[in-house]
Amino acid sequence: MSNEKPLLSWTSHPLLDYPKNSIILFVFIIILAVSLWRIAVIDWEMPLFYYLGLLIFLFSLAPYFILTRYEFWEDKIVIYYWFIRLERKYSDYKSFYKDKKGVMLSTFKMHRRLDAFRGLNIRFSKTGQEKEELFKLLKEKISDRV
Repeated sequence: MSNEKPLLSWTSHPLLDYPKNSIILFVFIIILAVSLWRIAVIDWEMPLFYYLGLLIFLFSLAPYFILTRYEFWEDKIVIYYWFIRLERKYSDYKSFYKDKKGVMLSTFKMHRRLDAFRGLNIRFSKTGQEKEELFKLLKEKISDRV
C-alpha cells in the first residue's frame, strides 16, 4: 500500500455542525410522525403505510445524520458515508457551482434541475476552510477540460 495522501480532504456532519437546524428538524419529524400516525393508523387502520412512509422519509434524510468524509485525489473524488465508499472521476462532471452549503458538481455544462439527481453534492465543513482550495482544484480539474 502506498503512502499517498489526497490533495484535499475534510469531514462534514450537519447534525452536529448546525445544532439549531437539527433541533428544528427533530421537532418537525416528531410532528410529522404524530400526524401521520393519526391518519394512517387510527383513521385508515393501515399501520404498514405509516411505517413504510416514515422509513422512506427518514432514509431520504440520511446524509444529514451521518458523518461524511470527502477526499479529492489527483484523478478522482472519494466520498465515505459510514460503511459506503463512493468513487467518481473528475471526467464524469462538466461543470460545478456553489450552492447554499457546498458545491454541486454537474454532469451538464449549464445548471439544470436534474443536477440534484445526476450530480454530486459536496458539503463544506462547518469552518469552511477548504472552500478556496476546493474551488481552485475544481477549476483545474473540471473547468479547464470542458
